Amino acid sequence: MLVLSRKKGESIIIQDQIEVTVLAVEGDTVRIGISAPKHIDIFRQEIYASIQEANRESATPLAADVEAFMERLRNSEFKKE
Repeated sequence: MLVLSRKKGESIIIQDQIEVTVLAVEGDTVRIGISAPKHIDIFRQEIYASIQEANRESATPLAADVEAFMERLRNSEFKKE
């Protein structure tokens, strides 16, 4: 991890396309602004983690669905013979 010190109003540039600027520092809270091309998605870490979890859950078949599918396959195989 690269660790940098920046003051209010200072920025960092990532790959010529993304600019991260420190907007304010208030106690333990740092407000940042991010300028990036529209095709780049930007999420807070906790939101990104919940999206990833939802994607994993939706991609995992339910055991009952798998069993029902297997039963249909077994039944269709017997009908072909």
